[in-house]
Amino acid sequence: MHDRIYNVLFLCTGNSARSIIAEAILKRDGKGKFNAYSAGSQPSGEVNPYARELLVKKGHDISATASKSWDVFARPGMPEMDFVFTVCDSAVAETCPLWPGQPVTAHWGVPDPAAVQGSDEEKKKAFTDTYLEMSARISCFLKLPIAECGTQGLEERLREIGAGKTISLNGNA
Repeated sequence: MHDRIYNVLFLCTGNSARSIIAEAILKRDGKGKFNAYSAGSQPSGEVNPYARELLVKKGHDISATASKSWDVFARPGMPEMDFVFTVCDSAVAETCPLWPGQPVTAHWGVPDPAAVQGSDEEKKKAFTDTYLEMSARISCFLKLPIAECGTQGLEERLREIGAGKTISLNGNA
């Protein structure tokens, strides 16, 4: 049994929607096993109102949630990350800070719900779709036997999760 608590950072450009949603889901669903954080390369400075509304509706505690720069987590004294996930295509193409430790990284890109144009209902649906996609990926992540995978096996499984593939726990996709 491995009782370690892992630190996970979700990155996006604006840190207002996708990364915030992923952070909230992992904070709740991975409580006791994971500490979840989010940040952005060019943070908007606020949580998107549609993301905020959806997370509250889904019962997430977002009282301490804020849009912030990824530079915060590269500073001395901050928790060392075990995992860093980019959740937007823009952030994956940017030069990230050097993270303390040697986190396992993966790209879990999903379309930006904040970019959706249309009615209020269409925008809310886009945020719900993002929530469902992130929830499914995080659910797969939570089932991984992390301590038993080894770095290479873990990276492979995380890429599979990011690609939307069903993974198996014994290493066969």
